[in-house]
Formats: sequence, C-alpha cells, structure tokens
Amino acid sequence: MAQSNSKTVRITPKKAEKKPLSTAQKQFNSLTKKIDQEKKLLIEWKETIAPYHQQVEQEFEPLQESLNDYKLQWVQLLDKFYDMPLFKKTDKQKIKHLICEISGGLIADFDKDELKPLFNKYSDDDYDTIDQELDSAAGDMMKMIAENMFNVDLGDDIDLSSPEKLHAHLQQKLSEQQEAQAKAPVKERKKTKKQLEKEARQQEEEALASKSVQEVYRKLVAVLHPDREPDEQERERKTELMQRVNTAYGKKDLLQLLELQLEIEQIDPTHLSQIADSRLKYFNKVLKEQLAELEQENDQIAAMFKMNLDMPFYVRLSPKQLMLMLKNDIRALQENIKAVQNELEIFQNPAEFKAWLKNYKIPKRTARDDLDDLLFGGMMPFDF
Repeated sequence: MAQSNSKTVRITPKKAEKKPLSTAQKQFNSLTKKIDQEKKLLIEWKETIAPYHQQVEQEFEPLQESLNDYKLQWVQLLDKFYDMPLFKKTDKQKIKHLICEISGGLIADFDKDELKPLFNKYSDDDYDTIDQELDSAAGDMMKMIAENMFNVDLGDDIDLSSPEKLHAHLQQKLSEQQEAQAKAPVKERKKTKKQLEKEARQQEEEALASKSVQEVYRKLVAVLHPDREPDEQERERKTELMQRVNTAYGKKDLLQLLELQLEIEQIDPTHLSQIADSRLKYFNKVLKEQLAELEQENDQIAAMFKMNLDMPFYVRLSPKQLMLMLKNDIRALQENIKAVQNELEIFQNPAEFKAWLKNYKIPKRTARDDLDDLLFGGMMPFDF
C-alpha cells in the first residue's frame, strides 16, 4: 500500500495542563482518526481491484474451465453406464439424478448449452421449459418486491425476462410517478417560527463551515504561492505543495489541508489545542461530511464485489478478505479437480462405480433449495 507522508492531525492537551479535552476536541480527534482509516481502506481497495481481476482471469477461470471439462467427461461416462445391464432400476434412478444435477449446473452456471439434449434425455421436463418457468416465477416475485418496496404499480405489460429490464421499467415508472407528483398542485403549509429559525441556523452553519475551509486554504496559499519565490528549488517544492493544496480544497478535504499545515509547520499540535470550540464545531461539521463520503465510496466498491459473489449486502467485506476468499476458492478448485480426476480413473471400471453407487443417496430437496433456485437459479460463482 502507498505510504502517506502526511502528519497525524490530533488535538493533545499540554503536558503541563491537566485539563481534559472538551467534547468538541474529542469529536475532532475521533473524526480525523476515522477519516484516516477510511482513506487507508480506499487506497487498499483501489490497489486490490486490478490484482484481484488479474488473478481471477489467470488462475481461477482456467481452473474452473478445467473442472467443467472433467464434469463433462463424468456425465458422458454416466450416460454410457445407464444402458449397461449391470445397473438395475434403483441404480438407474441415481444415475439419472446425477446426470441432471451435473449437466443442469453446467448449463445454468457456465452456459454449456450443448448439454441440454443430454439433460432432456434423463429429465422428466425440458430444460428450457423449466428455465422459463423459473424465470417467470422469479420475475413475478421480484416485481412484487419492487412494487411493495417503492410503492409503485408496475403494470401487467412489464418485461420480466431479465433483471436489467425490470430495473429499467421500475426507473421509468418511478420517474413518471415523480413527474405526476411534481405537476399536482401542492398546498404548502406555512412554516412555523421554530422551523424558519432552524433553517436559518442550518444555512448559517453551512456557510461558516465552508468559510472555515476557505480560511485554512487562504493561509496555505499565502505561504506556499510559488510566484514570489526567487529560489528555483524552493519554487518547485512550493509548486508541488500548491498542487496538493488545490486538489484538497477542490475536494473540500479539510483534514488534508490541516495535514499540509502541519507538514509545512504553519501550525503545530499546540495550535490545534488552542482552536476555540465554537470554531471546532464548524471543522467537525465538514469532517463529518467528508467521513460520510469516504464511507459511501468504500461501501460502493465492497457492494460491487458482494453482488458479483452473491454475498448478502449486510456482510462486511475487506480487500484482505476478498483476496483470501479468492485464494481459498482457487485451492478448492484444485482439490475438486484432483478428486474428479481420481474418480474418473477409478470408475472406468463399471463394477467400481456400482459399488460406490450402492451407498449414494439422492439428497432430499428442501423449501430453502427451491427458494434459492427461484431467486438465484442455484448460481454461486465461488464456493464459500
């Protein structure tokens, strides 16, 4: 991870004084600490994305394709066994189940459509018919959830063939609903004196918070502006610092501006401890907004990966956990490939397979299994 040269912005009481930090000072320290953590996390996410995708492409996907090839050999061997007199009625039921499970998974998860004839041969229903029925049921369920969640009527002419089309239709209906509400005459309620005072106070606080950032910026510009610097080397240093100042000011990054003040020794920890609580209040307001933006950016990156991995939205995910999960998934694939290779070698002998089949039991499906198939199609890119 890239190391930052910035100095830590913290308010510390003077050693000679036993006076504890005020509430505003404690809040300032808490906010700057959390912002530091979120900034480091954001850097870690940005440094993880490219290596993650590279490892998926170069290691995970080739292993998955290799495993799929061995599974294909498996179903072809099972198809060959089915017509052998060695296998009786009970054996054939188990073989049918195994063929449908393996080929159905390969079709659904990896688009191995060439296996559909084999699936249909051993299934009671046509694969495409089952798939359409599942899609229709899942679409109806998602439509009902969307209507209840957003309090909108999506109508009966909606195309539910894909989540993208459902989303587009939902966006259109919500826009129409908003336009209708905007056109409808609204009788404005007269605001109370208390509400007006609160709004005026909020506007004043926002203006003062913005002014606080401007004051820090102006002090830095006054010291660092390179145009009046005669020394060429020092002018280059100030130019680089001014670029950092302008970038931070453009992002309203108060913490970065304060870190720059510490870096050029324009202020020190003693100076920070002398800032009045009335001014710290506005600093803290800006820092809260900055923290919220960083948290949102980190959450959006994590949410993208959680969605791709079919992880619940409420589960916490860090860059280290993501890479560890991928490492475990790669190791699991390698182990699965070895296991399938070994089984294929042993079960070339039909008698060996019949002995194994004797102890195999067809798993009973639960209501949860049916619900998972309905909502997710049984798809799980990685083994968690």
